[in-house]
Amino acid sequence: MRALRRIASDVKARKNIEAYVITCVAGAFAVVSVVEDVVPISLKWAALLSGVGLLVYRLTIPDERDQKADFLHDRAAFDSVPIPVAFANARDVRIFAPSAVNLLSAHTCEVLRTSVLTRKGGSVRVIILDAREREAVSIASRQLDESVRFQVQRLPAALETMSERLKTMLGWQVSGSFDYRLFPYNPGFSLVIIDPETTHGRVIMEIHGYRNQSTFARMHLELTPERSERWYSHWIEQFEHLWEAAVTPNSGPVLRRASGDAGEARD
Repeated sequence: MRALRRIASDVKARKNIEAYVITCVAGAFAVVSVVEDVVPISLKWAALLSGVGLLVYRLTIPDERDQKADFLHDRAAFDSVPIPVAFANARDVRIFAPSAVNLLSAHTCEVLRTSVLTRKGGSVRVIILDAREREAVSIASRQLDESVRFQVQRLPAALETMSERLKTMLGWQVSGSFDYRLFPYNPGFSLVIIDPETTHGRVIMEIHGYRNQSTFARMHLELTPERSERWYSHWIEQFEHLWEAAVTPNSGPVLRRASGDAGEARD
């Protein structure tokens, strides 16, 4: 009964129709072939070759389960191709994260300096939370720190560390361009975008969620133009919206009114 339900479900969804047709034809030929000469030998060979051809064809189709899971990861999945290695061959890197302290380690920053930023036209843009937005940082800390069972760092301290690191990087004398901005609140995700205007571009989105086992257990989505042109473009646009709304480090924090009116600088 389970097999019949699965077949009925497949037929309703128009899946594996060719396999069922060939199976029915081959089964019918097998039954009538019990009586000799009822089915011409040419038809028997046609059914046999059709079945073999279908089997060979289906070997070339990627497993749907593997295909669905191919872009769903946690941070451990990127150990096979570490982010610093991906940065080493890039020309355009865009990052948004609450603190980016896990991503932009001293080693990763050095990789950016000796690769992307050595290239004329190379570009690195980073957005982190604005530490001056104390209420927003406090709320983000409750989500990212207090809700994680095995936390190893705290957001306010991480922001302080990263702010100093980014200020130092801003003073580098390099061929490429480096810039960073500050965003007033945490929208609940992080982004790493590598060479988005190329055919080999990648968008890695991390969903922060709530009550994670650890920072490294958060769900990651890896998008490419081939996997989904729509969502690939969507998240690239999301970064640009964030960049436009973020402020430069030297400007004051922005007070955003609940009414949606334009903000004004705080004292």
